[in-house]
Amino acid sequence: MTGLLDGKRLLVTGVLTEASIAYSVARLAQEQGGTVVLSGFGRGLSITERIARRLPEPAPVVELDVSSEEHLSALHGRLATHVDALDGVLHAIGFAPATALGSGVLDTSWADVGTALQVSTWSYVALARACSKLLTPGASYVGLDFDARVAWPSYDWMGVAKAGLESANRYLARDLGPLGVRSNLVAAGPLKTMAAKSIPGFERFEDAWSQRAPLGWDVKNAQPVAQACVALLSDWFPMTTGQIVYVDGGFSAIGV
Repeated sequence: MTGLLDGKRLLVTGVLTEASIAYSVARLAQEQGGTVVLSGFGRGLSITERIARRLPEPAPVVELDVSSEEHLSALHGRLATHVDALDGVLHAIGFAPATALGSGVLDTSWADVGTALQVSTWSYVALARACSKLLTPGASYVGLDFDARVAWPSYDWMGVAKAGLESANRYLARDLGPLGVRSNLVAAGPLKTMAAKSIPGFERFEDAWSQRAPLGWDVKNAQPVAQACVALLSDWFPMTTGQIVYVDGGFSAIGV
């Protein structure tokens, strides 16, 4: 029996702990036959390297800070030591300074807003550009999202950054399409990850989802999100691009 990703070579960013959505994607991708390379940077690089050894097959880790043009320019060479091409990329990168979360949008400095937009929005296109010479025709580029159609408690400038991400995904789909490369987002319901810990009042998201998601929602289970990502990274969505797949228990479809 063949796996969905047999023979596929993948770059997975954003693995920091075993609770990371990206870790679940990397694990499932390997289980489905894919070859996985991870990325990490700064103080988190050694953590990613340690977590990489807990995957079914220990994965190599390349250094990548998406806010560094030097790192982006060097990525092709760093990846080429492990894989000769890429059939898929998972962008699981987002960050906002503490001042950009939890206290509204009126008083945050441009410096902090700029950081949030650079890391969480601009990097989606920047990473695709850095990988473009390795991406094969038929490759899939997938990013992690959180529904940006509405304003959320405490999410503030990260919500704005996610709205930008959703727009960037559409433009990237337009520009990558002629190369035969798809670009899609997976909008996950709230999960207890390292990123979630930075959101003040995260429990309000938990409470809302438990009340409104018709399929229910487990904030500790990233498997459904990982399955959607792996499906998009596979060949099973060959004509789907520029889209957002909501994996949230149906929360986004339900009103009051």
